[in-house]
Amino acid sequence: MALSEGDKAPAFNLPSDGGKNLKLSDYKGKKLVLYFYPKDDTPGCTKEAIGFSEDAAKFKRAGAVVIGASKDTVAKHEKFRDKYGLKIPLVSDEDGSLCDDYGVWTTKMNYGKSYMGIERSTFLIDEKGKIAKVWRKVKVDGHVEAVLEALKAL
Repeated sequence: MALSEGDKAPAFNLPSDGGKNLKLSDYKGKKLVLYFYPKDDTPGCTKEAIGFSEDAAKFKRAGAVVIGASKDTVAKHEKFRDKYGLKIPLVSDEDGSLCDDYGVWTTKMNYGKSYMGIERSTFLIDEKGKIAKVWRKVKVDGHVEAVLEALKAL
């Protein structure tokens, strides 16, 4: 099921780096940027995570929290966070339930072979838990800036 702008954001309660669970309900009354990425410590995912991390204070000033999500384990997230000094929480969706709920677990193609994987996607969720903006098949360059601009326009 593909989520669209105006849909209610699916709830979640997932383990995060730092030893705590993060829930959508923790952010009621705040804006949330939930971005999905394929794998820790790969070139595009690293660039995206560093970009969101470097601008974490700008997102906070605009009234939002940024959370990254992938199917990597909490232990991998912690190594990734520590290696690059990331300042944003990363949730572990090992069983893929969050990816399924947000419609980002999809068939991908690489060198003519199809496989299942996470489609790089971002969801801007408003204070009422509704999806305000969706980006799918994200290209990393310029994406963080585009999300920040959309957030400021809310």
